[in-house]
Amino acid sequence: MKPRYAFVLCLCFVFIVARAIGDDQNPSQPQISKQTRIDLVRAFNAELVYIRSPFPMGKKGLTLKGGKLSPGAEELQQLIAMWGPAAKPGDQARISDIQIKDDRIHFEINGGPIKKQKWYQRIQVGGMGGTTPIAPSDPNANPRGSYVDLVFDRHVPDLSPQQLKTLLRPVFDFDAKSAVEAYLETVPAPVKDAIKNHRVLVGVNREMVIYSKGRAPKKIREKDRETEYEDWIYGEPPHDVDFVRLVGDEVVRVETMKVNGEKIIRTQKEVNLEPQPSVAKGPEERPTNAPSLRRPGETTPNPAPADGRKPSRPPADPPNIDPNGNSIPH
Repeated sequence: MKPRYAFVLCLCFVFIVARAIGDDQNPSQPQISKQTRIDLVRAFNAELVYIRSPFPMGKKGLTLKGGKLSPGAEELQQLIAMWGPAAKPGDQARISDIQIKDDRIHFEINGGPIKKQKWYQRIQVGGMGGTTPIAPSDPNANPRGSYVDLVFDRHVPDLSPQQLKTLLRPVFDFDAKSAVEAYLETVPAPVKDAIKNHRVLVGVNREMVIYSKGRAPKKIREKDRETEYEDWIYGEPPHDVDFVRLVGDEVVRVETMKVNGEKIIRTQKEVNLEPQPSVAKGPEERPTNAPSLRRPGETTPNPAPADGRKPSRPPADPPNIDPNGNSIPH
């Protein structure tokens, strides 16, 4: 090896060693100790929290690094639309597992996304009829949870439980005393004030209406031309009566009948929420082995043509003729 290359390699080696020693001796970011690991697991395992960010079901959860969540809002809503929500803002959830790895802390909620078995449920006994587990798994034990990974730059630092709660603030609320209190921290300021005053704004969704007014004691489903809507009715005379009209998941009209006979109608949008993406469903294909009520050999009738004419009648089956020329019935 040439002396010049050897000198460069030595410099690189010295730089790497110096950086590693500097990281270990940095008092501001000491690596997590064994005792801190035990304390954090004891403090957070089985802890009840309120959710501040939606969690999708499925194997893909959330990642929190530097106070920023991923995936982004649009991709997150697509995952929820496809797989369903594991938890929504304001829901109460339980931290069912915590794992401290090299550069992250893994938190699972409500059982996590993957079904787990106890050690004794994996033991099987062999016999003439094959193998049989000594403790069959519970079919209702399949979790519908999710997870979040709290990621650090190089390693998990030595943290106190309160410091860790502060870092988890974008996803978990440890201080809220009720679901409403936790939910209010996740909505825009105008919606927050409206919910506190039990008022419904045009443009909010169903969940916000329920947090503001509660579940409607009376609902009416109607259709205006091609648009289907629901009227949620709150109150009865001789008190004020509110008619909250929803099309899909959005409030489009609020009508208030006052005790003195005054009618107040609001239809102009008062708050803009992020659009909820929908998942397009393609035409369903009929399986090749789908069951049928037709007899064997019976043909399917022809569908009606698009021009309104009567469908053509299928041709009759040709007669069966034996070698002697006699007709054989079908």
